[in-house]
Amino acid sequence: MSDVITVRSLQCGKVRAFRGADEPSAIAKAPVEGPVMVHRLGMAGDEQADLAVHGGPDKAIHHYALDHYPFWRDALADHPLLQTPGAFGENISTEGLTEEAVCIGDRWRLGSALVEVSQGRQPCWKVDHRFDGARVNATMVRERKAGWYYRVIEEGSVCAGDRLELVDRQWPDWTVRRVFGLLIAGDHKRDRAGLEALGEVTALAEPWARRRLVLLG
Repeated sequence: MSDVITVRSLQCGKVRAFRGADEPSAIAKAPVEGPVMVHRLGMAGDEQADLAVHGGPDKAIHHYALDHYPFWRDALADHPLLQTPGAFGENISTEGLTEEAVCIGDRWRLGSALVEVSQGRQPCWKVDHRFDGARVNATMVRERKAGWYYRVIEEGSVCAGDRLELVDRQWPDWTVRRVFGLLIAGDHKRDRAGLEALGEVTALAEPWARRRLVLLG
């Protein structure tokens, strides 16, 4: 992994009716041209429908790897949504950066903004619904290909083609993939020591920190 990655695409979306569902959603996001302001609650022009489980300071920006798209094209019979970035509701698309290489607490310079990795994404039913009922949610969990969220440390702006540069890494042992495995994918059942040690990662988003305590019992 390089410590400098190119932002391939930025996506934002508005809350709207979600085809065939009772609840609205902003998971359908479209590419944004030109500079986008990055503020405490996310990217200007982006919305979330259910603020109880989406958005907020710890889930301001969602990043998903374009590296995973070939896997999904094979798994989902080359679904048309996979022709362009944003299929999974992500705000940032890059190549060369995945859950195995990103750690909780990493601070990245995103254009002129500074962002910090707060947690992995916990996928929900809306991902399956967006892909016409395919079992994307369960596959994301099994394969640990769910992406991650940033909180915004310093506001700024970013546009496609800008650099995403790692500027600080405090917890190199705690990749997004490892933490996702412990808290979401069931790895805590065979790695209680890891679950206990995760308590040292103070940058972990509060809901996931609470989940850790619940799993510890």
